[in-house]
Amino acid sequence: MPTTSERIAAAIRARIDAGELAPGDRVPSTRQIVAEHGVAMATATRVLALLRNEGLVESRQGSGTVVTGTGGPADRRWPGERNAPVGPAARIRSGAPARQGERSTRGGSAVVGQTARAKRASDPTRDGVASKPASGATRDGVVPKRASGPTRNGVLLKRASGPTRDDVVRAAVAIADDDGLAGLSMRRVATALGVPTMSLYRHVRSREDLVTWMMDAFYAEMPLPDPLPDGWRARAEACARVLWAGFERHPWAAQALSMTRPQIAPHGMAFTETLLAVFGEPIDMNTRMHLAVSVVQLVRGVAVGIEPARAARQDTGISDEEWMDRALPDLQAVASPARYPHLARATTTELDLTLDSLFEFGLSRLLDGYTHFLNPEQDEGQ
Repeated sequence: MPTTSERIAAAIRARIDAGELAPGDRVPSTRQIVAEHGVAMATATRVLALLRNEGLVESRQGSGTVVTGTGGPADRRWPGERNAPVGPAARIRSGAPARQGERSTRGGSAVVGQTARAKRASDPTRDGVASKPASGATRDGVVPKRASGPTRNGVLLKRASGPTRDDVVRAAVAIADDDGLAGLSMRRVATALGVPTMSLYRHVRSREDLVTWMMDAFYAEMPLPDPLPDGWRARAEACARVLWAGFERHPWAAQALSMTRPQIAPHGMAFTETLLAVFGEPIDMNTRMHLAVSVVQLVRGVAVGIEPARAARQDTGISDEEWMDRALPDLQAVASPARYPHLARATTTELDLTLDSLFEFGLSRLLDGYTHFLNPEQDEGQ
């Protein structure tokens, strides 16, 4: 009798064989398996391990666990052939032997015969005499397709438009909010909108382009105070707090935000423009850019921990404090005072160390340093 993990793996395998999960598509994560089947995390991990051992899935950095493309019959054909019938003629073209119960087509005679019959059926002449074309057919015997859709007074009306780019971006943001960037794919967005995947490319060029539009929507959702408070420090702090609040609402954005190849997002550019203006003249632009980007990088660096922390709480069902209480005895057993005197002392001290406290502490110390850097004369007078 199959185990629970084997039954769940079989269900996912069936989706791969049916072509529902195509090569490159992300399979359900351990978190999703736990939520959908009500099993333990260890069981969900074994499910993916079974599929991985069969060569059906593989782990890809930044994408999670995806289909390798070596699963079911549909996946072993090229994308353009997935809807093609897998019959005797198809196996002849591929060089595969006929299945039991199918007529032998040695030498291709059966295929030739079928082709000849099809040609005769479509030939507008018979014994050299032109046959009458079907009603509505052209001279070549082809019946043109009639335009379908709603009409008014015999005039075809324009079809209702599909989703807009804003709809696509909103659907993508919702998916990323639930499953992170690793769970985002063009196919999932299309499924959420109920449209073919390829139709999304009328609005965005690629998944990377989609993420850029998502980042623009992210910045648009968190406008800065207007007017900003007085003083460069208060303004820099206001910008940092708005950014932190945005990352708390959309943790995926911290991972998506590139510091070396920034996305060209209009609302993001407006945010950067404001932060650059915080550190105005006579500071040179190179220094101002370093000051501004360092603020963003501090906030982003702490915020990348929000998503995995939430995932851990969801996977284990316990809070960070409860987890630490359970792990503390093991940590104290390893952190001997003789070898790790400072760490051993920390394990016996009540600490208030959270992502929020790290953000607050880091921002204050960074701006303290900016104060000394921007006002060296004040340090000399002390």
